[in-house]
Amino acid sequence: MTELSARDAQSPSSRLPTHSITIPPSVPMVALLGPGDQLLVTIEREFPAVDVHVRGNELTLRGRSADVATVERLVDELLEMLDAGQLLTKDAVERSIAMLRARTAERPADVLTLNIVSNRGRTIRPKTVGQKRYVEAIDLHTVVFGIGPAGTGKTYLAMAKAVAALQSKRVNRIILTRPAVEAGERLGFLPGTLSDKIDPYLRPLYDALHDMVDPDSIPRLIASGTIEVAPLAYMRGRSLNDAFIILDEAQNTSAEQMKMFLTRLGFGSKMVVTGDVTQVDLPSGTRSGLRHVREILGDLEDIHFAELTSQDVVRHKLVSAIVDAYARADAREAGARADEEARGRHTPRHAARGANPR
Repeated sequence: MTELSARDAQSPSSRLPTHSITIPPSVPMVALLGPGDQLLVTIEREFPAVDVHVRGNELTLRGRSADVATVERLVDELLEMLDAGQLLTKDAVERSIAMLRARTAERPADVLTLNIVSNRGRTIRPKTVGQKRYVEAIDLHTVVFGIGPAGTGKTYLAMAKAVAALQSKRVNRIILTRPAVEAGERLGFLPGTLSDKIDPYLRPLYDALHDMVDPDSIPRLIASGTIEVAPLAYMRGRSLNDAFIILDEAQNTSAEQMKMFLTRLGFGSKMVVTGDVTQVDLPSGTRSGLRHVREILGDLEDIHFAELTSQDVVRHKLVSAIVDAYARADAREAGARADEEARGRHTPRHAARGANPR
């Protein structure tokens, strides 16, 4: 194999200490470095102060000790992922680097090889430390609240856990539900029959199901009641036993609806409630049940609140930046309101009434 490097071996960094890593002969170098050395290029881009040279099955690292140590740890993690049978991708390499730099308690290989459910050759796994902690909390608690911005996999991972529980016969059915409020629209004002109105609204839940269950079996599972997808109002008056129940878009429940839903919990069941408290579509003056519930149930045993952040966004990188930008804007607005209220409290009464009459 010819020597591969994106840098000149005679650079000033050649005077720095050199570290070598020998890759086991059982590991194809193309699996570690990627087709056309794409993953090698990714590593070099993320660690510009480290020269990486490849000759045969040996990597030579030259650079500052701290950076070289991080690259060595990265290679160890990538080798462990390969040993677990996982195909390395640019995304997996970038996420591993982010975890190593953040010095998380969890190892990247432990996070990125945690299989939840597989279907048609595709395996669903957490992609961040926050997601791993979230799915582990679902295993450990009866009721879990997954709270975070769009793109953090709150509902998708919960549904994967539900399918896994059904496949392993830990539950007999899956129930997926949403409150019937979305972006200011109410079902009663939409055209068509009740079914016409409900189906598009619940379509994101069906779409996720198609990734995890054989699409041909979904109509049969729904017809038999093994999988139920319905608006939240349909939950009233029921006791849901031996079921994995997911409430999506929970920020759009009222406090009363949230209480109604949680008290449907039956024997042998598990509940996951997901939502984003920054995207509430309730009428003005209606308090979000998702915001309210933590004040009520935060200290109860066997109930867990999992907080996901922009660091857990697994959509386009720009989505994470958008989430952070809106969070900063919300903080500025909250600060401005607080300042205005403070000025109002300290305004003298005669000033508030206007000039004193003569």
